[in-house]
Amino acid sequence: MEVRLLEATEDPEELICTGARNDYSEPFVGDQTFEETMETVEGDSLEEKKETLIGHLLSHGHYGPFEHPQVTFAVEGISRSCMAQITRHRHVSFDVQSMRYVSFDDVDPADVREGEMVVVPPSATDPDWVGRNQKTGQVDEETVAERDEIFRDTVADAVESYQELLDLGMPPEDARFVLPIGTKVNMVMSMNVRMLMHIADMRAAADSQWEIRQMTEELLDLAKDWCPITFKYYEENMKNRKNRLAP
Repeated sequence: MEVRLLEATEDPEELICTGARNDYSEPFVGDQTFEETMETVEGDSLEEKKETLIGHLLSHGHYGPFEHPQVTFAVEGISRSCMAQITRHRHVSFDVQSMRYVSFDDVDPADVREGEMVVVPPSATDPDWVGRNQKTGQVDEETVAERDEIFRDTVADAVESYQELLDLGMPPEDARFVLPIGTKVNMVMSMNVRMLMHIADMRAAADSQWEIRQMTEELLDLAKDWCPITFKYYEENMKNRKNRLAP
């Protein structure tokens, strides 16, 4: 999996603060400098004033101003299973690689056994891995080796069957029905800051599946560089509390 930030609102926290100050400002914020807009906020510097205001907004549940800044991420190599989970979230825009128009006729099924085209879950190779709703706990090396073999044989056979169906003239949009839910896909998604925090609430939680949790943590790492005051506060005071920030 790889996650990249494609595009984002420049100076998102200035925009958050401007939106918030507008609610209590008699003068029109569009006619003011940012320094004038923030004049009455506590702090010796503009950066301290932003920290004060953003902390106040988040601690008091005033999440509306965080809907103004937008960010777009590109995600490479997640499973269709992970994609199905993330696309359940409202107020996020998605473009997902199409398996109707993109065919995988040149992928070697032998490479699929080694992790090409299909995400291999850690429980297939790690005897100590215990996932949610798992009927047993840790297993021995012999059992996990059998898991690994069954998993790799099955996905390689599925890709080989898919390619045979393409060779027999079946359209990719129909041949794809035999591919596993672990088939890798690329995705572009856009959201606002409030929605990103909500996704983190739900998908970085301990009870989330490992893949979407990993993706969400990578989103948060990028967000900390883009919107540092907000996500520092979120990390220290709000994360893992299921705040349910969704609009």
